[in-house]
Amino acid sequence: MCLSHLRSSLWLPRPPDVVFDFFADARNLEVLTPPWLRFEIVTPEPIAMQPGARIAYRLKLHGIPLRWDSEIAAWEPPHRFVDVQRRGPYRRWVHEHRFEAQGGGTLVSDHVRYAVVGGALVERLFVRRDLEQIFAYRREKLIETFGERVGGEPGRRHRTTTGPARSGTYRPRQNGILSTWPGKIRFGSINWLVFASKIRG
Repeated sequence: MCLSHLRSSLWLPRPPDVVFDFFADARNLEVLTPPWLRFEIVTPEPIAMQPGARIAYRLKLHGIPLRWDSEIAAWEPPHRFVDVQRRGPYRRWVHEHRFEAQGGGTLVSDHVRYAVVGGALVERLFVRRDLEQIFAYRREKLIETFGERVGGEPGRRHRTTTGPARSGTYRPRQNGILSTWPGKIRFGSINWLVFASKIRG
């Protein structure tokens, strides 16, 4: 299995307990998810966030309906939690969230370890760009929610990096295929999603 990594960090001008509490409310997952994904939590509320908690979602990616079931594998407020995909399009998805007191605020860090059906080439051509766009939207919503509340100081942005585990830190760049044939890549993304949903569903 070819394992890829995504890392993202963002400093916010609020203490860790306040920021963690925002993440502890499962309804805020919808706030942090781009509207074009049509993300919807289907697990009845209230959802008690704790180790072993299961949360089911519906979403659409490039028009393809997907089902995603996740489990809270670790829950350590206000410092850390981990969610793991139990059903969904990825062969593996482990998302670790960390909240570290820093500079009078909180450094919010994400580390996602994931693997896709089709391996490294599919990840690089079809999956990586979607993930970068989703996390970019997430950062903007966090800045909008927390970034202006302390002396008007905005959240300080940090780089998001993605790439295969064996390649070390990946610095995003324009790929000639992506920039030249976006229609073809989108078609390829749909094919990957259909195939992955059948394999993983």
